[in-house]
Amino acid sequence: MHSATFSNLLSQYMRRIRASAAGVAAEIGLSRESVNNWRNGTSLPSPRSRDSLHACARYLRLTETETNLFFIVAGLASEFPLQNEEEGETPFAGFMDQLFVRLAQSTPYPITLLLSQAHWGQPPFREKLLARARAQYGEKATLHIQPPYSISADSSEYFAAIGRQCGFADVNSDYGFEAALEQRLNAGERVFCLVSRFEQGTPALRESLAGILRSLSEMHGGRLHLLLCGGEMLADLKYRSGDLSLLNIAHVIHWPDASTDDLHILVKQRWPEYVIASSRMTALASMCGGHPALFEEGMQWLVDNQDSMENDASTLRTYLTHSARLWQTFLPLTQNPASLIRLRTLLAAEDLGRARPYLQDEDLRRLFWGNLVHVRGSGDQARLYWRCDIIREAGLMVLE
Repeated sequence: MHSATFSNLLSQYMRRIRASAAGVAAEIGLSRESVNNWRNGTSLPSPRSRDSLHACARYLRLTETETNLFFIVAGLASEFPLQNEEEGETPFAGFMDQLFVRLAQSTPYPITLLLSQAHWGQPPFREKLLARARAQYGEKATLHIQPPYSISADSSEYFAAIGRQCGFADVNSDYGFEAALEQRLNAGERVFCLVSRFEQGTPALRESLAGILRSLSEMHGGRLHLLLCGGEMLADLKYRSGDLSLLNIAHVIHWPDASTDDLHILVKQRWPEYVIASSRMTALASMCGGHPALFEEGMQWLVDNQDSMENDASTLRTYLTHSARLWQTFLPLTQNPASLIRLRTLLAAEDLGRARPYLQDEDLRRLFWGNLVHVRGSGDQARLYWRCDIIREAGLMVLE
């Protein structure tokens, strides 16, 4: 059943962007035969090909909700936990309201970078953010750009795709996109633009898009309101080149950890038939240190084992220590001797050092964006710590 469902979904998503099996294969690093086997229902992606499936979802421009379904029908854990975009209560509602208030009040340039760590999406709860934007700016004034994933697309293809997303006719170059957007701004309109998954495509094309958006924002007196969403590579455009950085004028906001109220909403939406005591949910959240994927895996374990005699904290802890998501984040850090030695040192430490707006230490930066470490405190008191002991234990298992 999963095989047929996955093959149907893959075929549907490929038809939507007119992608060929050869095109998908070239982008995700598999053979055309493998992709055709997926489409024909002959085989399913294996857990070892999770990275290839993630690349496939990005190439097919799937939303976070579509990506989750794509993974689930393939028999794998979802990539973006707890993001089903259900109707009803909205998690992180207060944060979203504050985000848009700050954007509207930003002067002289209303540009915000919304940065999120692994497993939260870029941005998380995208449809909720777009609905909030449409309520504030109006349907016609709200644009949504998701840059093409393909690294083989040239500048004309890249900006033609972005132009279509914005409803601009006959855009086939970076200048054409800039001119079409400027025409709307020259007419006196106030335009909001959400750029999701900003980091897709090549560095040169990302920089071209950032340069165009920055230039138009500077030229049009606060009429272009920009919310750019990404992670490490988007942060690079803010900090890496100092005052010469393309996005050095942007405000930076990090997606927060879920509060207790947020977790109640997410659990109710994800497992509507399951009743969990608040104390137990809080204990699980503390055990997982705010890591969204670990929390989801822990909740699913509790649901699956609610009638079992093994439903205890130590068994759950052992289960989470073997999370494939943690291993996938740690393994790249073991590929060269220097990083391996550094990782061993970091795993032995309680305090990982002062938190900075931009982490120059490459190993710490990868751990941070992989959502294995987080910041506690603020200002001069902000420090970096492992999210939880489970993550450190998993790291030590990877080293062994």
